[in-house]
Amino acid sequence: MFKNLLNIFRKKSTNPYPISFGKRLTRRIMLLMLIFMGIPTLLLFWTSFKATDYASKLFTKELLSGKYETVRRIASDVYVASVNTAPYIEDNLDNPDKLYDIMEGMLRTNTRIRSCGISFVADYYPQKGHWFCPYAVRRDSVTIETMTVGNADHDYLHEDWFVEAVAKDSSYWSTPFFGGTDGQTALVSYLVPIHDRQQRVVAVLGVDMSLIWFSEKLETLRSKDKDNEFLPYFFVVDSAGTFLSHPIQERIIHQKLQDNVTADPDGVCPKILKSREDKTSSQELSVDDVEVFVTTHPVKYAPWTIGLAFPTVLMDILSYLFVVFMSFFIIIGMLVVMAAGRSAIRKASLPIRLLALSANDVAKGNFNSHLPPMKSRDEIHQLRDSFEKMQQSLSDYTEQLKTTTAEKATIESELNIAHSIQMSMLPKTFPPYPERDDIDIYGQLTPARAVGGDLFDFYIRDEKLFFCIGDVSGKGVPASMFMAVARSLFRNVSAHVPEPHIIAKALNESMSDGNEMNMFVTMFIGVLDLQTGHLSYCNAGHDAPLLIGQGVGVLPCESNLPIGLMDWNFVMQETTIVPGTTIFLFTDGLNEAENALHQQFGDERILQLAEEQLAKGEYQPMPLIQRMSAAVHFFAGAAEQSDDLTMLAIQYKKEYSEPQFSINNV
Repeated sequence: MFKNLLNIFRKKSTNPYPISFGKRLTRRIMLLMLIFMGIPTLLLFWTSFKATDYASKLFTKELLSGKYETVRRIASDVYVASVNTAPYIEDNLDNPDKLYDIMEGMLRTNTRIRSCGISFVADYYPQKGHWFCPYAVRRDSVTIETMTVGNADHDYLHEDWFVEAVAKDSSYWSTPFFGGTDGQTALVSYLVPIHDRQQRVVAVLGVDMSLIWFSEKLETLRSKDKDNEFLPYFFVVDSAGTFLSHPIQERIIHQKLQDNVTADPDGVCPKILKSREDKTSSQELSVDDVEVFVTTHPVKYAPWTIGLAFPTVLMDILSYLFVVFMSFFIIIGMLVVMAAGRSAIRKASLPIRLLALSANDVAKGNFNSHLPPMKSRDEIHQLRDSFEKMQQSLSDYTEQLKTTTAEKATIESELNIAHSIQMSMLPKTFPPYPERDDIDIYGQLTPARAVGGDLFDFYIRDEKLFFCIGDVSGKGVPASMFMAVARSLFRNVSAHVPEPHIIAKALNESMSDGNEMNMFVTMFIGVLDLQTGHLSYCNAGHDAPLLIGQGVGVLPCESNLPIGLMDWNFVMQETTIVPGTTIFLFTDGLNEAENALHQQFGDERILQLAEEQLAKGEYQPMPLIQRMSAAVHFFAGAAEQSDDLTMLAIQYKKEYSEPQFSINNV
């Protein structure tokens, strides 16, 4: 039958449509390609070049915004630490020996500060001499040295900064200077006047920040290759243009921005230094005889300006490379499509012609006519199958429905078994250590589906509590399998390794290897020494836990990638847990829970509930989690649970003879 149809096609006479569908389609496609891929392609090249140049400038603003936040946080921390410490100093003016402890404590709680001192007016404490300046300096990451500075050789009473601070009677940032005990350290200080009970200025609190350390925080590629003028770099200047940070450290304090600007066609350089508007500005300048695109932004809490100098030649190179790359593939694509289009369309339209002949035969009354075979799996094949399905009986549909129902029941049964297996992997006996009086733990996991991707685990080894909480990307069976692997790896690795960041790295290496589905898991891994209260932890892209005890606070966490994405050097952090403190960990199924109006539960509600429980004295693990669970379910109401909900609370109850740090010091 199929051969007969082909023979009919070969006849010349009886075809009422001399121009076939395939020929018409080929002509239209070729014409449309010439119209829409010709002149518009030239326009596309031009717009692509402009768009790439514009995108490069936007990219510089995004780069600057990240470093701006770093500088802003540094300035804010120094500012806040200085302003908050001043009243404490004023309250202890009657106890001059106490001031050394205040200076040392200020350095220990603020790692961004290099040194600090309180310079008193002449003879304020007659017993201490003409000069009296309690001073503390950070020698290394651990050692802090306290001393008294001020003498005839170091007469701060006649220094400009001291005289100006007393005269102004207001806080301000000093100009950069070389100071320190060696007189060779590049510093900048935030100066705060200290008043006695009669509101007289009796001293000046000076909080110093190292400009070399400051520059290292803004390190870029240019910092490692100072002579490469084609690499971008960050810099920070004060209102006078003096460099506070620069990849070439010899320029810090010694040079100014305006001295290095060799061409300023619009005269914007002075405006950059004086402007304090909280917005980003961009302009083209010539710095060191190199044309650069400079993006700047004033720094909040300090009279500084941070800038990014991006060589314009680098922008041009990126634009040209993008246009050349795009042009090459457009031209090649057009040639390939034009060459293969005619042959492909002729071949693709043949089944339509054959099916039209068979349908015409059926229309004449030959209902047993065989339809031509189709190898393609497309709409034409679906049309052919529709003819055949008209001969099927309702009994086939009924049997198919029965089979489908049975399969669905089997799947539901298997999901229930999978749920039981998953729950059996997690701790379920609470309290888990009834014989111990130094620790109390409670955890709860509520999957959004039969099986989910959340996990938590804990156990004690060598008088250390190893614990973790995690949230796998996605839901359902794939997430549950990924969760099972993560939990097993945590148990196996932590049985031999006590450092959380090494545990995270080992999990990351194992789970990213062969991860073709690109799944990942956010995790918080902690190790709590039950004898000392020392907590070492590593956060892998997870929500930061809360510390509830002497107040409610968020445990500071470094940014790390989730586990399973790519190779990453995870950072370990440490702190000391005060006895009675509860560590509250949770997944985003808590703070991102939604109600029927798509409003989220939010971090503010979590903090409010924690503070209420603390006020009532019911912040132990079980009542805390039960209160959180009841609150989030009441908030969601009738809305369907959209994500797995997991919470884990650990209360450290061991008592010590020595005082510990409060939560605010964590």
